[in-house]
Amino acid sequence: MPQLHFYEQGRSLFVHVLRRGRTVLGRSDRCDVALPSESVSRIHCIVEGRPDGWRLLDRSRHGTILNGSRVEDVTLSDGDELTVGIYRIRFTEDVDGLLRSPTATVPVPAAAHVELIEGSEQGVAMVRAQLRLSRGPLQGQVVPLRQMRTSVGGPGATVELDAQLPANALYVRVVRGRPMIEAGTAAVFLAGTRVREITPILTGEEVRVGEHGFGVELSTTEDHKDLESFGEMVAASPIMHRLFGALFRMAAHDAPVLLVGESGTGKELAARGLHEASPAGEGPFVPVNCAAIADNLFESELFGYEKGAFTGAVTQTDGAFHHADGGTLFLDEIGEMKLELQAKLLRALESGEIRRVGGREPTFPDVRVVAATNRNLVEMIQAGTFREDLYWRLVVLAVRLPSLRERRDDVPVLAKTLLARNHPGLELSPEAMAALQSYDWPGNVRELRNVLIRASVMAGPRIGAGDLSFNPWSFEGEPPPPNARLGGRDPERRMVEDALRQAENNRARAARILGIPRSTLLYKMERLGLKPGRRSRSS
Repeated sequence: MPQLHFYEQGRSLFVHVLRRGRTVLGRSDRCDVALPSESVSRIHCIVEGRPDGWRLLDRSRHGTILNGSRVEDVTLSDGDELTVGIYRIRFTEDVDGLLRSPTATVPVPAAAHVELIEGSEQGVAMVRAQLRLSRGPLQGQVVPLRQMRTSVGGPGATVELDAQLPANALYVRVVRGRPMIEAGTAAVFLAGTRVREITPILTGEEVRVGEHGFGVELSTTEDHKDLESFGEMVAASPIMHRLFGALFRMAAHDAPVLLVGESGTGKELAARGLHEASPAGEGPFVPVNCAAIADNLFESELFGYEKGAFTGAVTQTDGAFHHADGGTLFLDEIGEMKLELQAKLLRALESGEIRRVGGREPTFPDVRVVAATNRNLVEMIQAGTFREDLYWRLVVLAVRLPSLRERRDDVPVLAKTLLARNHPGLELSPEAMAALQSYDWPGNVRELRNVLIRASVMAGPRIGAGDLSFNPWSFEGEPPPPNARLGGRDPERRMVEDALRQAENNRARAARILGIPRSTLLYKMERLGLKPGRRSRSS
């Protein structure tokens, strides 16, 4: 069975057993093999099993090296050596037997000890790992794992057991929520068998080193860290402080984010905050208003076009994905996107491939997508106007920005901040502030800003209640109900149940149908109170 052997600075890391189909390598935790290093592109390369052999396709800005030469599309041979960033990879064919640890992943960047499985305005849900010592002098102690690779042993180790052991007796890795044991310089036994390669540890199994024993436990926790501001957003209400904390946590991950809220609630400010707080904060932030682009120009605006693709296409032109390379693409009002373009966007999110209109060769910009909408996407799915697979691709990290009438306590701090930023020297009288707090704000923060702009033009240094001009007819249509959320729990429950039924209760297959990780599906099932049915062997 073909395999990829991964090395770093001459040290063997792990082996990945190739299956027919596409195996994506890159820095993103959406890849099949996630390689933590800035020298690796989010989508770096693809190894694809074809009838005529195994093909290597480069998809990176950094380049993929095969036997010392940079390549783009080549057939692999037994013994070939690849260089992907700081990693060396050896391709082998027809290896007898199976490896003890055919793991498909390595730790994700920056937070390998944490797997972010769901996010909302209430906080984020994460899988964390901890050691529970089961024998020896430290029996009963619990040690949380806080690093992507934790050394266990004697003096100098991250987790010190006793002075007789070497510092690097063994290592514990957490690979996308999956604990792994890596042998060091001491004899290490897992479930009675000596560990010689990186090996998964299952719940209930014991690791023995010297007179010590421990197990690795996984626990799902919900983080509700509060922040008083996020990017340019400020607030005084507890609901917004919790939302800011959730956004800050999401910024560290490169998964797509879906922002939901009425017009004017600050979705673009939230998107900019996510970009600025992310590892790609120094890169470009490219906003695209999906409601403002003509249907016939949509694809070329997003993906670019080749010379001669249509009348007027006189040169090759980049699209928004290319302009956002190395940064964030903000797709505002994604609910206005046509179904056929939704399919192309889904492919781009899944594979990283971008094809210009009229072009044959794909490009691979390194982009994080943040989307926003003021529409109910679940209702659109039921109406057949929004793709369910795209919805699940976006909704793992989802935030609803509450309307201003739901958080009237924020009006004073918002008004003062807007005046200080845009109209220094002006102040509001107590009567004016009371009038602002009593208004329903159908246009939300955007309307508040406009009211203050009008007042600043008409009033002197002190704005009174009579200087405020409210114009509720400036916003077309009725705003959504105050408590309208992202489709609510019932539609989400129905979609999860449908996927489980379609997959005959095979949870791994149901997760693939929904386009979400299996751990996220398990968390959703627990949160929604769905009891698993009879599982098939492969789940």
